[in-house]
Amino acid sequence: MLRWLIIGGAAALAAVGGCLVHSSLSPADVSAKGREPNQPFEVYWTDKPLGEMSKPGIKVCKSTGILTVFDGNEPVKSYRVICGAKPGDKETEGDKRTPEDVFRVVLRNPKSKYVLSLGLDYPNAEDAERGLKAGLIGRKQYDAIVEAINSGTQPPWNTPLGGEIMIHGAKGKRTGTLGCVSMDDDAIRELYPRIGLGVEVEILP
Repeated sequence: MLRWLIIGGAAALAAVGGCLVHSSLSPADVSAKGREPNQPFEVYWTDKPLGEMSKPGIKVCKSTGILTVFDGNEPVKSYRVICGAKPGDKETEGDKRTPEDVFRVVLRNPKSKYVLSLGLDYPNAEDAERGLKAGLIGRKQYDAIVEAINSGTQPPWNTPLGGEIMIHGAKGKRTGTLGCVSMDDDAIRELYPRIGLGVEVEILP
């Protein structure tokens, strides 16, 4: 294990097992909150407010419960989250799984019952293809999903594939969701103003 810490500059950089963990917290916090096992992307623990970004993006790791906000390729801030109560990629309505793929934000709901919500474009074209081949949806539903994805708008959320997958607040003490990505209330209040329509969200196992 190799770790570099810059103590005086209110910033720390640690290299653990070949992957980077950035932090503006104390060395003790870096040790306690460092890289999770099998974390697929960089983590940046910081207590600094989330600032303006020129090219925002989001990555979520379901297995470790970490969401990191990126500005281009640079990690900006990480948050603890919870995802679907059941493991695996989402396939159908009600399966309590969070979908895995690259999605885009297609809805911003400032009046969500879960504090604030960012809606993702699940099901996407690949999901529609899967659903059509499996007989879960018909050609009309397939065409409607693909048309929405191609136009950057919200796909139908009322098909057997499920939908209405959000990044939202109201995490509380729950250990799993029905399929959404849930954050602490203060976290979604900080994130929501910085994430506009069209921002990419990659969700990993």
